[in-house]
Amino acid sequence: MTDDRRPLWSHPRSPADLGAFLRAARIEENVTQEALADELGFDRRVLQRIEAGEPTLYATRLFALMARLGCELELRKP
Repeated sequence: MTDDRRPLWSHPRSPADLGAFLRAARIEENVTQEALADELGFDRRVLQRIEAGEPTLYATRLFALMARLGCELELRKP
Protein backbone atom coordinates (compact mmCIF):
# COMPACT_ATOMS: atom_id res chain seq x y z
CA MET A 1 0.00 0.00 0.00
CA THR A 2 1.39 3.40 -0.92
CA ASP A 3 0.95 6.67 0.92
CA ASP A 4 -0.64 9.10 -1.53
CA ARG A 5 -0.67 12.01 0.88
CA ARG A 6 1.19 15.04 -0.31
CA PRO A 7 3.09 17.21 2.16
CA LEU A 8 1.25 20.32 3.24
CA TRP A 9 2.94 23.60 2.44
CA SER A 10 1.95 27.21 2.24
CA HIS A 11 3.24 30.75 1.86
CA PRO A 12 0.55 32.47 3.93
CA ARG A 13 -0.01 36.12 3.22
CA SER A 14 -2.99 36.64 5.50
CA PRO A 15 -4.63 35.30 8.65
CA ALA A 16 -7.06 33.40 6.38
CA ASP A 17 -4.18 31.62 4.60
CA LEU A 18 -2.59 30.71 7.91
CA GLY A 19 -5.89 29.45 9.33
CA ALA A 20 -6.56 27.29 6.29
CA PHE A 21 -3.12 25.70 6.55
CA LEU A 22 -3.51 24.98 10.26
CA ARG A 23 -6.98 23.52 9.69
CA ALA A 24 -5.63 21.19 6.98
CA ALA A 25 -2.76 20.14 9.26
CA ARG A 26 -5.18 19.40 12.11
CA ILE A 27 -7.42 17.35 9.83
CA GLU A 28 -4.42 15.44 8.48
CA GLU A 29 -3.53 14.57 12.09
CA ASN A 30 -7.10 13.31 12.53
CA VAL A 31 -7.64 15.50 15.58
CA THR A 32 -10.86 17.33 16.40
CA GLN A 33 -10.93 21.01 17.27
CA GLU A 34 -12.22 20.09 20.71
CA ALA A 35 -9.39 17.63 21.41
CA LEU A 36 -6.69 19.96 20.14
CA ALA A 37 -7.99 22.96 22.06
CA ASP A 38 -8.20 20.86 25.23
CA GLU A 39 -4.64 19.63 24.72
CA LEU A 40 -3.39 23.20 24.24
CA GLY A 41 -5.41 24.57 27.15
CA PHE A 42 -7.75 26.98 25.42
CA ASP A 43 -11.36 27.15 24.34
CA ARG A 44 -12.43 25.48 21.09
CA ARG A 45 -13.89 28.82 19.92
CA VAL A 46 -10.38 30.27 19.89
CA LEU A 47 -9.25 27.49 17.56
CA GLN A 48 -12.34 28.00 15.40
CA ARG A 49 -11.46 31.68 14.99
CA ILE A 50 -7.84 30.88 14.12
CA GLU A 51 -8.84 28.30 11.51
CA ALA A 52 -11.45 30.67 10.07
CA GLY A 53 -8.70 33.24 9.56
CA GLU A 54 -10.36 35.81 11.75
CA PRO A 55 -8.17 38.88 11.35
CA THR A 56 -7.05 39.76 14.86
CA LEU A 57 -5.17 43.00 15.37
CA TYR A 58 -1.96 41.09 16.11
CA ALA A 59 -2.20 38.85 13.03
CA THR A 60 -3.14 41.75 10.75
CA ARG A 61 -0.18 43.81 11.95
CA LEU A 62 2.17 40.84 11.66
CA PHE A 63 1.25 40.21 8.01
CA ALA A 64 1.39 43.95 7.23
CA LEU A 65 4.88 44.13 8.76
CA MET A 66 6.07 41.10 6.79
CA ALA A 67 4.66 42.53 3.55
CA ARG A 68 6.26 45.93 4.12
CA LEU A 69 9.66 44.41 4.88
CA GLY A 70 9.46 41.94 2.00
CA CYS A 71 9.46 38.93 4.32
CA GLU A 72 7.80 35.68 3.42
CA LEU A 73 6.57 33.00 5.78
CA GLU A 74 6.83 29.38 4.68
CA LEU A 75 4.99 26.60 6.45
CA ARG A 76 5.65 22.93 5.74
CA LYS A 77 4.30 19.75 7.21
CA PRO A 78 5.99 16.69 5.75
